Amino acid sequence: MTNNKFTVEQIYTGCLAQGAYYITSNGEAAIIDPLRETQPYMDRLQHDGVKLKYIFETHFHADFVSGHLDLSKKTNAAIVYGPNAVCEFESITATDGQIFSVGEIKIKVLHTPGHTMESTTYLLIDENGKDYAIFSGDTLFLGDVGRPDLAQKAADMTQDQLAGLLYDSLNSKIMPLADDVIVYPAHGAGSACGKNMMKETVDTLGNQKKVNYALNQPNKQAFIEAVTDGLLPPPAYFGMNVAMNKKGYESFENVFNKGMEAIEAKDFEMVAEATGALILDTRDNNVFYQGFIPQSINIGINGDFAPWVGALIGDVKQPILLVTENGQEEETVTRLTRVGFDNIVGHLKGGFEAWKNEGNEIDTVKRISAEQFASELVVGENKVVDIRRESEYEAEHVEESYSRPLAYINDWIKDVNPQEHFYIHCAGGYRSMIAASILQARGYRNFTEIEGGFKSIAETSVPKTNFVCQSKVL
Repeated sequence: MTNNKFTVEQIYTGCLAQGAYYITSNGEAAIIDPLRETQPYMDRLQHDGVKLKYIFETHFHADFVSGHLDLSKKTNAAIVYGPNAVCEFESITATDGQIFSVGEIKIKVLHTPGHTMESTTYLLIDENGKDYAIFSGDTLFLGDVGRPDLAQKAADMTQDQLAGLLYDSLNSKIMPLADDVIVYPAHGAGSACGKNMMKETVDTLGNQKKVNYALNQPNKQAFIEAVTDGLLPPPAYFGMNVAMNKKGYESFENVFNKGMEAIEAKDFEMVAEATGALILDTRDNNVFYQGFIPQSINIGINGDFAPWVGALIGDVKQPILLVTENGQEEETVTRLTRVGFDNIVGHLKGGFEAWKNEGNEIDTVKRISAEQFASELVVGENKVVDIRRESEYEAEHVEESYSRPLAYINDWIKDVNPQEHFYIHCAGGYRSMIAASILQARGYRNFTEIEGGFKSIAETSVPKTNFVCQSKVL
C-alpha cells in the first residue's frame, strides 16, 4: 500500500506462509517480523535512501528464526517487543498503548496476549491521526486466530486459559477498531500457527468481522471451544526456535558460509561418519527415487521444505549434509537457517551426479504408477497407507486404507510389520517420497510408493470412500 506520506509493503515468503512488513515515511523505516536473512532488507533500505529506526516483533516466533538481531547490529535500529517480553539482548519492552514515531506516522502498541503472553498487535496511525492498519502477528489471522497452546508452559496456564485471554484481547483491542482498518497478519494458509487460515494475505477488519469463525462466537466459552478444537500437536522444532529468538543466535552469514562448504564426493561419506550428519537430499521426488545416497532423507526444496524439515528432523542442532541440484545450494541453506537448522556441515560438490560418477553405492525407491496400483490392488488383501493429513483422508480415500499422517511417522513407524508388504501414497508424491526415504533409512523395504498420489489414484477404478475408520492397526 502506498500513501503520499508513507508506504507499507508486505514481504510474503510462501514456503513459511510468513508475512514481514516494510514501512517507510519521510526518510525513516520500520520492519515488522523480519526473516533471518537480512541482506534483502539492507538492499531495500539503501535503495530507498531511508534509515531503519525500529524493528518491531509481534511475539517470540516459534515457526521461524527472526532476523531482528542481525538487522539491529547492522543498522543500530532498536528492537521492540510488547509487554511481558524478556530477552537476553538489548531491546525495548514497550508498554500497552505506547506510541512510536516513524517519519510522519505513528505505531501504537496494542498488547494482545493469548497466543503468547507478549503477543502484540501494532496499529499504524497515519499523518492525519486516522487508524490505518494493524499488524496483528499471530493474534489475528485471516479466517482464524493464533493457536493458544504454544505458550502454556511459559505462561503456567492451560490452553483454555490462554484462549480466554485471546478472546479478551480481540474483543477489547481489535474488534472496536473501524471496519476499514487493514489487517496484515504474520501468517497465511499453510502455517502451523493456526488451523483455518485463508489463502489471502491482506483483508479489511470489517470483512474479518463477517467471515472469521473465531470473531463470530456468541461468548467466551464458545470461543474457547472453537479455537481449541482440532488443534494438531505443534512441530518439534517450535520450542527451539522460540529459545533462539529469545536468547540470540549465530549470525546468518556465519551459518551460511559453513553451509556453502563444498565437499568432494570422495570425502562425503567420511565427513558424514565423522560428524554424525544426516544426509538431506532436496531434489525433486521424481528424480530422487531413481537414485540416491543410501540412508539419505528426501525433502524436496520445491515444496513446504522448511516446515517439513522442522517437523521431521526436529532437533535444530542435528548436523546436516546437503545433496541439492546444482545451483540450489544457497537457497537450501537459507531456508534451513530460517527455521534454525544452523549446524549445516556443507554440501556435496557436483551434486548426486558426482557421487554416482565416483562409483559409489546407490539406493532406489520402488515406485509404481497409479494405473499399475489399480491393476495390483485387491481390497481387503493389500494394505494401503495414506500419509495425507487426517482432513484429506476423511474427505476421500482408498477403501480400507490406513490413515497415518506423515507428521506422525516417528510414532507409527514402530507399528509397521517389516515382513508384510504395503502401498504408500500422499496427495501428489512429495510427502510419500519423504516417508519412503525415512522408511528405507530405518531398514523398511517392504513397501511400494505410488507415483502421483491420491490425485492420480482418483482417476483410476480403485474403490474409494469417505467412511472413516482410523482405529485399524498396522
